[in-house]
Amino acid sequence: MRFYSTRNKSEFWNFRDAVVQGLAPDGGLFMPETINPFPASYFESIQERSFAELSFDVARQLLGDALPVDVLRQIVDRTVNFDVPLVKIEPNVFAMELYHGPTLAFKDFGARFLAGLMGHFAQSQDREIVVLAATSGDTGSAVANGFLNVPGVKVIILYPSGKVSPLQEKQLTTLGGNITAWEVQGVFDDCQRLVKQMFLDEDLRKKYLLTSANSINLGRLIPQTFYYFYGWAGTKASVVSVPSGNFGNLTAGILAKRLGLPIDKFIASTNVNDVVPAYLVSNVFNPQPSKQTISNAMDVGDPSNFARMLELYHGEPMKKDIVGYSFSDEQTQEAIKIVYKQRKYILDPHGAVGYLGLKKYLEGKDRVGMFLETAHPGKFSEVVEETLEMKLKLPEALESLKAKKKESIRVSNKFEDAKALLMNH
Repeated sequence: MRFYSTRNKSEFWNFRDAVVQGLAPDGGLFMPETINPFPASYFESIQERSFAELSFDVARQLLGDALPVDVLRQIVDRTVNFDVPLVKIEPNVFAMELYHGPTLAFKDFGARFLAGLMGHFAQSQDREIVVLAATSGDTGSAVANGFLNVPGVKVIILYPSGKVSPLQEKQLTTLGGNITAWEVQGVFDDCQRLVKQMFLDEDLRKKYLLTSANSINLGRLIPQTFYYFYGWAGTKASVVSVPSGNFGNLTAGILAKRLGLPIDKFIASTNVNDVVPAYLVSNVFNPQPSKQTISNAMDVGDPSNFARMLELYHGEPMKKDIVGYSFSDEQTQEAIKIVYKQRKYILDPHGAVGYLGLKKYLEGKDRVGMFLETAHPGKFSEVVEETLEMKLKLPEALESLKAKKKESIRVSNKFEDAKALLMNH
């Protein structure tokens, strides 16, 4: 299996180089040269396979012989060793809970898979691998946990100061070891820009083997396809609503569809950072400065994975498969209230946006839909408790964070400052 850059289809890399580099030298994102769908017969008995078996099948279908079979199976088994409940919220509406991993967010899938890959590839490196990860919330904690104490790998998490929830911040600033947190004086888009600029800087590339743990890294995107297969096997939902920020999750869904998964429509559900829903109406992509909301992990004004979405459609209109909606904080809070009142089910602010998008699309339609619940509501306890006027009981994994001491390095949003800090890291 070979991989090319979204900016250059004439040059190819192997899987190891694509993962270790993270970003292509020309600044593009890596894509598989071919995507071979499963035969239709595969889906006739898909419900008989376990989540681990499904995930291994998908990984092999995408990667071919890029990794030894035993190595790939070991990485997959470690990635998907926690539950993914499918909860019926209404007769034709299911929530797929992706937050039962170690950091209580869907990012655990990608981070654990990528950490397994990096640990495998680090064995043959003559330089230490430095993983850079920009986060608007859950990516940082999942990456920090997934890579903690992986030999030969150091991790730097960049997060926007004051713009992640207190518990999210504790998750990514209290581990120590090979994990360092940079508290950037800016917004998420600044963090993402700094990571991309550091990748392309010759001085830094000579000193370190830099790679990314964001969804710009193909190794983090691939495992996000796994749970679409599992969710469909358990619900047969033809419509999937994806709370969207950097659009890695939705890109993985489209990739699953290219593999033959019979999903008819995706809903790109966003908060007021709505550049992709606006594109689906106007066919014009117009990045904007990100706006702060209560669904902070989706506060992205220039989503990186949009380049992959364009590539997957090869010039065809996305709107044939994707519908986009955006919702305000007020609408998000109202959804949390309504679902709790009617179903006694607690949505987090991101899942609430996904629920709203699905309900809006399903109006007047007799179809089964599924939305992604991407994080435990306790990670946003301030917002949820204020909205529902009640106290949440936090899981022990979150409650124990309160007593831990935050350790971060403050850095400006200027590239020169970030470069100097990394050169002396």
